[in-house]
Amino acid sequence: MFQEAFEKLDLAEIATILDEVNPQFDGAPFDPIETTILALDLPFYPGYKLLDIADHRHMPATRRHVLYKPKGNVILDFTNGPIYKLNETLPVKLSEETVVEYIRFFFSYVRGQKGKFVLVESVDDIHWLEDPPPPARKAIGKMIEPVVVKQADPKNGFILMICMTFKNALFKAQVTIDKIGRITLGNEQLLIEDMPLIDETIGQ
Repeated sequence: MFQEAFEKLDLAEIATILDEVNPQFDGAPFDPIETTILALDLPFYPGYKLLDIADHRHMPATRRHVLYKPKGNVILDFTNGPIYKLNETLPVKLSEETVVEYIRFFFSYVRGQKGKFVLVESVDDIHWLEDPPPPARKAIGKMIEPVVVKQADPKNGFILMICMTFKNALFKAQVTIDKIGRITLGNEQLLIEDMPLIDETIGQ
């Protein structure tokens, strides 16, 4: 999972950011007084912060996600298009030290046409609809491994092994990332299916 600690911005920072990004959003603008913004520096996007913008007056909260720098922000729309475009123009800074954080970010903010792939690095990362019995939970936990970097070559790309859930199944897969951050999945291995998982398509 993408679990880095976000920093909560103060009202002055929120107002400044919303002045810039509100015109790019569909729907009603966010009110600085009613809005919370959490910010995170991303090592592979120097100069940018990942923003989680939320208006909690509504249930569920109205949320937007933005890669932000003054006069250069990118609105994330859960497709790979905005990410790949920024990767080429910035360009993205991928290395053995940053590629794991990049893959966590990518799977947190991109959904496939048929559903969302959820990166899991421990049994606690699984979005259970109902908790399995302790023996089953322990057995599933033994199948899951953290992200492993198999190849790290900034010129020729990266190869990682990951575990992920998709719909109601747990998989292991190989991820190939080229030098500008384009991602390809392959060599999928089904570990377990018919799991009681939350439907990740809800709320899209």
